[in-house]
Amino acid sequence: MDSHLALRLIHILSAAVLAGTGAGIAFFMFMAARSGNPQAIAVTARHVVLADWLFTAPAILVQFVTGIWLMKLLRYPFDSAWFMAVISLFIFVGCCWIPVVFIQYRLKSIAAAHAHGDFPVERFGKLMRLWTALGIPAFAAVLILFWLMVYKPLPLG
Repeated sequence: MDSHLALRLIHILSAAVLAGTGAGIAFFMFMAARSGNPQAIAVTARHVVLADWLFTAPAILVQFVTGIWLMKLLRYPFDSAWFMAVISLFIFVGCCWIPVVFIQYRLKSIAAAHAHGDFPVERFGKLMRLWTALGIPAFAAVLILFWLMVYKPLPLG
């Protein structure tokens, strides 16, 4: 198999893992939060944090490494408008994702600590709104990254 095609396949698969895990995490966390059940939220948040470490973090690393490798292999200039847009969005997504992970830990702790007692709905709700406010633009940026990868609408040279 051509190394370029293998590298491209790995890059595409890691992008799919990143987008799919992000969408899945968002759906299950949102649905658990909507239930208002602290036990369900605690279990879901624990699994969401685990999924981030098992799938999202490695996919981000693979995306970065394979993306740089493809840039070099294809001789795309690192100062092109296209690459500047891609790397800016990639960094933006990371800047949203890092606080989201910490928020998930806090949500998990709140839910676990209050699974059998008074649940601080207002505090939890505030964190969920922040989690959502960071997640929506990050996911939108991932979709824009897919568009940029497929269509390459900006100059490469």
